[in-house]
Amino acid sequence: MRIPLIALLSGVLVSTLLAGTAGAAVTTGRLAPVPTGQAALTANPIYKTGKLEPDACPEQPVYNDDLDTAETYLSFALDCLNEGWEYQFSKAKLPFSKPRFAVTTRIGVPTGCGKFPKGAQAVYCSLNKKITFYLDKGILSQATELFLLQTLAHEYGHHVQQLSGILPTVFKRKYKNDKAYLPELRKVELQAECLSGAFIGSIWRSLGRRESDFRYVLNAAYSTASHGTTKSIAYWVTRGFQQETPGACNTFSAPKSRVA
Repeated sequence: MRIPLIALLSGVLVSTLLAGTAGAAVTTGRLAPVPTGQAALTANPIYKTGKLEPDACPEQPVYNDDLDTAETYLSFALDCLNEGWEYQFSKAKLPFSKPRFAVTTRIGVPTGCGKFPKGAQAVYCSLNKKITFYLDKGILSQATELFLLQTLAHEYGHHVQQLSGILPTVFKRKYKNDKAYLPELRKVELQAECLSGAFIGSIWRSLGRRESDFRYVLNAAYSTASHGTTKSIAYWVTRGFQQETPGACNTFSAPKSRVA
């Protein structure tokens, strides 16, 4: 039985994530204000920045069941994510700051938004702009697959949402009940899936991977029911991967059938 390895961000934890102030912003020239309200969700400047253009990002050597090489792999992948997304934010004229990052080998460690939850592979806390990644035996046993990269890219997608005003807008809104809130949360998660696909697509040629490696990630994503239906997850990951741009990931303007 395959362990679900695509990043999970539990609803309970997500509901506690509020806009943080950690991290110094990288500024390049005159910046635009971070959008708020509906404009942040449906007309965000990050959507208009075109294709991601990171430099070549060859994967670092990683071996199954080897914690040290997995940590090194993630560190180099994070550098690529920082470089690629910083350039997108400069094109959007929005302030950028790198996320904090930590690796853990046990659940229950502090994340800044409570303790690391059981059942998650990685979480993003917007209070301190930190990604915490759980390197358990399950993911380490398949470290040579794309799971490490896709999971990190998904959580980085939440960081993009935070810096661009999307997460603060969603979390500051008042909802009558869970029935009203959960569809918005699903859009957040499906967007992060799409943003991860856009980044992977943008560096795909430098990875030296086969198409079957990407299909393997898609198959695993089907088990991540909390992010939406299998059809929706596959649609948004693939859409991002094929178009390589955050403009492909506007889940907040999508038909309901696409964000189910």
